[in-house]
Order: sequence, then C-alpha cells, then structure tokens
Amino acid sequence: MDFLNKFKTSLFLAVVVGLFAYGCDLNSDLETGTGTMQVKMHDAPVDYDEVNIAVERVEVNRSGSDQGWVTISEPNEVYNILELVNGEFALLADAELETGTYQQIRLILSDNNTVVIDGESFKMTVPSGAQTGLKLNINAEIEEGIVYTLLLDFDANRSVVKRGATNQYNLRPVIRATSEAISGNIAGTVSPVEARATVYALAGSDTLSTTFADTTSGEFTLVGLEKGSYTVSVEAREDGFGSATEENVEVTIGETTALGEIELSATE
Repeated sequence: MDFLNKFKTSLFLAVVVGLFAYGCDLNSDLETGTGTMQVKMHDAPVDYDEVNIAVERVEVNRSGSDQGWVTISEPNEVYNILELVNGEFALLADAELETGTYQQIRLILSDNNTVVIDGESFKMTVPSGAQTGLKLNINAEIEEGIVYTLLLDFDANRSVVKRGATNQYNLRPVIRATSEAISGNIAGTVSPVEARATVYALAGSDTLSTTFADTTSGEFTLVGLEKGSYTVSVEAREDGFGSATEENVEVTIGETTALGEIELSATE
C-alpha cells in the first residue's frame, strides 16, 4: 500500500511539472517581444522661401498581421522641410512595436500644406493625400530591444509642382526611405560661403542626396547614403563662381566621410 501511494504521488508530481513546463513554453511562444521604430524626416532642398508640410499622423503595416494600418504617432504639426538640411531632422515618430517585418509606412497629411515664394504663400493641394496617405515600401525588420531608425528624404524640388501658368501648386511628394543602420554620411565645407553652394552625392547618373552648404559657415552634410562610392558635385547658386567635383568618395556604414574644404574658384 505504501508503494502504491508513493507511485501515485510521484505520478502526480510528474504531471504537475510537465504541465508547468508546457505552460512556460506556451507563454514563450505567445510573447513576441517589442522593439522601437523611429521615423525621421529631412530634405533635399530647393530655392523657395519655405515648403511647409502638415503631418497629421504616421502609420505602419506589419506583414502577416490582420490589424491593417496601425497609428504610431499623431504629430499634427507643420514642418518647414527647407530647415531640415545638413543633418537636421524632424522626429515624426518614436514608437514601441511588436517584433516583425513592417512592409509599409504612410504619412497622413492635412490640407494645410503651403509653399512660400518671394515672400508670398501659396496653398499646395495633395491629390488623394488625406484619404490614402503617402505610402512607402520599407520592409523594416523590428527586433526585440533594438531601435530601428528610418530616414525619410523629402525631395522638395520634385515634390512641389506648379499647375500651368497659374499660381496654384500641387504637392506630389517624392520621398526616399533609408534605414539609418545601413547608411553613412559625407561632410565638408565649401568656400567661399558667398557662392551659396548646392552639394550633390551622385552614383552614376542618379542623384541620391542633395543639400545646401550653410550660408554662414559653408558646412554641409549629405545624409542617408548606403555603403559605396560616390561623386560629390558642388555648384554655386550665385554668379561669379565655378563648380567643383570630388570623385570616388567612399561611404562606410555608420560613419561620416570628411572631405575637408572644397574651394570654388572665381570666374570672369
């Protein structure tokens, strides 16, 4: 009888331990963990006074999820993207998300978008922007405990479109999305500052990043460039100055390649 009681007790304990272990494994499977996504916006500049973009909210879409679009921030703010040059960014979102692959991001804009030219402000119309948003394919992999930073390069020059001969404008955003984790930068100084230079990073015939040199210091930073070799082209916006080119400029992930001073010679 003692043997039978001991057997029953041992069997009971074995079942309890087994169920506990199974429960732990099940909880482990259900816990997906979380990571962080940051979304930063910067600009490829243009010769307007201001380009003001009104961002209501930022949404993402996760692969395999039945939730559809999920809101990760609601800034409800107007950004003059011409201020977002030379390493300056607007932080649109900083959100904790479930781990997984997020295929798309979209910006929902309000109707308060304007361009200022020679001191005069003009409203910009966003075709279908308020209804469907500005969608970008990103395939962002969110991992547990890791911050994933997405850089949105807003090309103002190609995004602001004048409608015919009227003073009416459409906003048709052209945006390049890059992961900060797989990109690097190029920095330098252009002299003289009076040239008001535009600086381009070129890969073959493609312009991948553009900025204006600072009109006080001449400093510039080309951001969000993937690893590789680039040609840096410098063009004066003022008459009386030449141009300059730096060939075979190497970009390394997570680093800034320093070019030093680039001098533009005076022309006749």
